[in-house]
Amino acid sequence: MVLQFKNAWICQATENAVQPVFGDLTVSDGRIADITVNPKGAPDTKIAEGWDVIDLKGRMVTIPNVNFHEHIYSRLAKGLPISGPMGNFVQILENLWWKLDRYLDEEMIAASARMAIRESLRNGVTYLFDHHASPGAVTGSLKIIADEMKKAGLRAALCFEVSDRNGDDIARASVRENIQFISEQTDQDIKGMMGLHALFTLSDETLQAIGESLPDLNTGIHVHVAEDKADVDVNREKYGLAIAERLQKFGLLNERSILVHGVHLGERDYRVITEAGAALAYNPDSNLNNAVGLPDYKSVPQTIPVLAGTDGMHANVARSLKQLFLLRRHQQNSFDDAFGWIIKIFFDQIRFVRRYFPDYPLLQKGERADFVVWDYQPPTPLNADNFWGHYIYGTLEAPVFSLVQNGH
Repeated sequence: MVLQFKNAWICQATENAVQPVFGDLTVSDGRIADITVNPKGAPDTKIAEGWDVIDLKGRMVTIPNVNFHEHIYSRLAKGLPISGPMGNFVQILENLWWKLDRYLDEEMIAASARMAIRESLRNGVTYLFDHHASPGAVTGSLKIIADEMKKAGLRAALCFEVSDRNGDDIARASVRENIQFISEQTDQDIKGMMGLHALFTLSDETLQAIGESLPDLNTGIHVHVAEDKADVDVNREKYGLAIAERLQKFGLLNERSILVHGVHLGERDYRVITEAGAALAYNPDSNLNNAVGLPDYKSVPQTIPVLAGTDGMHANVARSLKQLFLLRRHQQNSFDDAFGWIIKIFFDQIRFVRRYFPDYPLLQKGERADFVVWDYQPPTPLNADNFWGHYIYGTLEAPVFSLVQNGH
């Protein structure tokens, strides 16, 4: 199948820059077959559109959106009645999320996945890192989600949340579910990780069991860290360690690991994370919703990869990026600093997603045809120097016009 996208601002990425070019993009057999630059920089109005020729009328095309922290299982929570206090983060867990996840069955897991996929597609997200929990239906749950991803043509790195809060049997079953799923993956579009809940719900015995299995799995952990101060306090008071130090103690950190939230991490944590090469995934909307605070973003070492997620609140990772920009400004940082922050995240995400999907494309000829067409037509000239102004104030506020994944 050959598709032609005419009159587009094609925002080609490299390892450290974005170069917009105006022209046409041809897709064939799942790859970008050709990019033709129009030196005039103005739309060709003599286009005969058809099912295989699409006039984008000057809209922007970018690399695919990646959601580095999803909770697909949370999709059925909207509108649920809640009983019990919700005055702090632990109460929110106990009276909403830990009640919900215990009742999920196979049918509800599949329904949640389908809903999350639809929301993701509408927001230009075709790469997902999901953190799943269904203690009442552990075995085979990741395959259910993977099957829905395959039907939709998305790429995903999936894991099951290991926690001791539901007892030893479920904790061991959760570890086995991760190991089995990771070991069985041969599909280049589906990967597995080792999922962990926050460490205040995990014993040393469980962490040791995970640490003993991890070296043979060629993957990383996907873990909640320091989302609430309670997590920091329990680890310090009970184990005498900072959170990252406790992970390091059991050999759980490597360059393929995602540490989520990190609101209350300290210098000792950052030092360990830097040494391991692991990444931090921020979820600003969730942190604001749960009133757990916000990190001092500027205190995070530049050496730590920074990623963006949604924590299951929604699928719009573009919104998360915009929030991270605004919150950086809100913390009394300059425009140059805030722009630099988003530029860092943009390229960190490319480098990290390629640790799981090495062929993640950058809109270059010959690569996989995965890209987002935004319903944004730049009102002023677009070039490499002003791309980020268009991206942050235009693209990230625009709806998705069209989405192409593997040439479809």
